[in-house]
Amino acid sequence: MLDPHTKPSSIVAYLDQYVIGQDEAKKIVSVAVYSHYRKLMRSERDHTRITKSNVLLIGSSGTGKTLLCDTLSRILDVPFVTAEATSLAQTRYVNEEIEAILQRLVDKADGDVAKAQHGIVYIDEIDKLKADGQPRGTSGESVQHALLKIMEGAPVKLGNGAYIDTTNVLFICGGAFVGLEQIMSQSHGYGFVSISSDDNQKILDRLNSRVKPTDLFTFGLIPEFTGRLPIVAHFDDLTRKMLVRIMVEPKDSLYNQFRDIFANEGVELTIESKVFDQIAEVAFEYKTGARSLRGIFEELLTPTLYVIPDDAGIAKVNVTSLFVDPALERRTGP
Repeated sequence: MLDPHTKPSSIVAYLDQYVIGQDEAKKIVSVAVYSHYRKLMRSERDHTRITKSNVLLIGSSGTGKTLLCDTLSRILDVPFVTAEATSLAQTRYVNEEIEAILQRLVDKADGDVAKAQHGIVYIDEIDKLKADGQPRGTSGESVQHALLKIMEGAPVKLGNGAYIDTTNVLFICGGAFVGLEQIMSQSHGYGFVSISSDDNQKILDRLNSRVKPTDLFTFGLIPEFTGRLPIVAHFDDLTRKMLVRIMVEPKDSLYNQFRDIFANEGVELTIESKVFDQIAEVAFEYKTGARSLRGIFEELLTPTLYVIPDDAGIAKVNVTSLFVDPALERRTGP
């Protein structure tokens, strides 16, 4: 769980090694996670029940929501699982699907239920559960109701007869929430609040820029469900420059991954800087955030990776353009 020396700033510093940009979201989530596990440690010491603050992440597909949660679980060393809300909405047996999610959490904890009860569950595409007037058995609203209990905290019986208590499990929900910005632009701000200084104006501006519960109600989340997600972090859309940084800066960046793949074949891989700009431009046009970057890399380098194992004479591969075949340098000497 949380190391006594871990602080929100150190969590952010760790996230910075793997997640590019999203500085404000990192701070919000790091404070939320830090506070959650600090309260959890105190409640176990004092034998009190904690008031849990689950988190809602709002941002376009491919902006790093899942990556941030997965990275968080590594620094905290807690079990972490992901699920898709759309899968829950497509089944008639929602409670069985929820049970399966929690069983995977126990499996990630190597069967240790006590450890699983301190884990993190990330539910993506939560915006697809908006109330839409469908019959109750298949509606997004019915799935919201089904999730309420476990997000608040309840014992859930698993298939093997064991129980997992979700009281201390941190739930993080994410979604693109397309159309929410338009709803926010039409909702009333806090202009009626009396202010008297520049600092107060900054606070007021910040309040008005936040997603309000009423905005989420209008979007289609029921009030009870929104109430289980008091902390909201917004992820910015990725710019071309951010896409370039994602390819080269993180410890496990795509560039580093492919350099390792080539190095395992005894070949050096170099990619000129303009190639990353070209890849970012293509990915930006795809409008899927960072998700398309790996596919473009694969398409660029797969033909060369096919040839290298059969040709031990290749020493170096240099990529000068996305639209030109990579240059192959051969070994010299015997």
